[in-house]
Amino acid sequence: MEKIVSRRVFTKAAGLSVAAVAASGLMAACSGGSNDAEGGAAGDASEVSQVIVTMTTGSEPEAGFDPFVSWGCGEHVHEPLIQSTLITTTKDLDFKYDLATSYACEPDGMTWTFSIRDDVVFSDGQPLTAEDVAFTINGILSSDAAQADLSTVSEAVAIDATTVEVRMKRPNNALLYTLAVVGIVPAHAYGSEYGTNPIGSGRYMLEQWDRGQQVILKANPLYYGEAPKIQRVVVAFMEEDASLAAAKSGQADVAYTSAVFAASMPEGYSLLDCASVDSRGISLPCLPAGSPAKVDGDVAYEVGNDVTCDLAIRQAMNCGVDRARMIKHVLEGYGTEAYSVGDGMPWSSEDMKVAFDIEKAKQILADGGWVAGSDGVLVKDGLRASFELLYSASDSVRQALAADFSDQMSELGIEVLPKGSGWDDIYPSQYTNPVLWGWGSNAPVEMYELTHSRGWGNFAAYENESIDAMLDAALAQPTIEASYEYYKKAQFDPETGIGVAPQAASTWIWLANIDHLYFQKEGLLVAEQKPHPHGHGWSLVNNVDQWEWAK
Repeated sequence: MEKIVSRRVFTKAAGLSVAAVAASGLMAACSGGSNDAEGGAAGDASEVSQVIVTMTTGSEPEAGFDPFVSWGCGEHVHEPLIQSTLITTTKDLDFKYDLATSYACEPDGMTWTFSIRDDVVFSDGQPLTAEDVAFTINGILSSDAAQADLSTVSEAVAIDATTVEVRMKRPNNALLYTLAVVGIVPAHAYGSEYGTNPIGSGRYMLEQWDRGQQVILKANPLYYGEAPKIQRVVVAFMEEDASLAAAKSGQADVAYTSAVFAASMPEGYSLLDCASVDSRGISLPCLPAGSPAKVDGDVAYEVGNDVTCDLAIRQAMNCGVDRARMIKHVLEGYGTEAYSVGDGMPWSSEDMKVAFDIEKAKQILADGGWVAGSDGVLVKDGLRASFELLYSASDSVRQALAADFSDQMSELGIEVLPKGSGWDDIYPSQYTNPVLWGWGSNAPVEMYELTHSRGWGNFAAYENESIDAMLDAALAQPTIEASYEYYKKAQFDPETGIGVAPQAASTWIWLANIDHLYFQKEGLLVAEQKPHPHGHGWSLVNNVDQWEWAK
């Protein structure tokens, strides 16, 4: 799913001297000291095979390598590497066995049965059994900090040493997608310090973790599968400019970058362009300001926006934004137009697509009662068509997308005021202000959660019983394939006109699917990638064990 782009025109990056110094010091820590005893510098195929990969600072697992919290799951899903999973997904997103040797679901969808291998041991030499699988699933269910969504699971029960049943509260055919990233932990060795001292049965073991800087993984000699070709993986966490500096100094083998920096490709590298379902979209609150608060635990969030609650505003912005222009001007062509969360996936709907038509957008606004004010901004009943658009200030691509969107909306008479903030400032306003989000996964879970009235991602605060019924029916189908048509009708049903597509509720404006870009050192052969979900980080190294240096 990836393509290698030959080295292009090089441009000298300005203002990177401080970042370069920081990256140099960090990489010296990666390759010096005790590491030299087992491996040489990155790219040296004559020594123990090692790669150094840079990732965003947000990729560092705050709670460590604990599947009971967020390792492998949550917002940025990926294979947990240190732990094994019951199943996993192929590059074509089919399911394949890992610990499991078979699985089946009862016709009513209420019980899943997994048979597991009997030849697996943890890195401490103790055998992995069905008890460990049940312990892991039940531990996630009882953990308040868990980000793996097993909310439809009631319990897991070990029937014998190699058989485990997963019993459901209600049917959920998408369960397999979650289990594909849930790392199995040892019941005998799990405790409060597990995140910093993980024991697993996966391809790698944790060798070293320097918080705020780097993680070093080494091959697990007790792994039951094919031995990794890459024996040590060094992951350095840094900002975009520091990642570029690390590549420019030759001290990173794969360095993440973005379209903003892609033209600054260092000599000795090519551009690895990975296709993704990593979508950027703007949530549009559909209720007026002062609507009943949304309560999540002990937190009550204000709800509603008097401008975006107007359907004409939402529909006009959806057909009045030139997504192709954004791809060209902001992403330098490294992306595709987005119309939903999960474009191109089997559950996405062609009805979500909307043609760019600025004249149609203007007519929708006029028909909706919006007229130009003295300053050119549209007005309706004394209300100006003006709102803040919140985005993560640390993300250069979101900043550029927000600015371009603001510029385009001004042509319609809609004043969009981009405001970069930290997430701690954005979250309290997520139901009152439009927010430029990043979402996308290799599963229909986010389609459900961003659309369903009770979904954890329903930032638009839009409620529709018919749509909810379609989404619930999708989960209840006997197979994931049978659910596709229900997901599509939840997005837009031509027979009823109900849905969240632009011609209906228009609860989001999806803008672009972002290619994941990396500077790849010449001589390193990166294995074929699955489509990357949201999160410019660990998904890249799902198959790092299959990478190799050219001989």
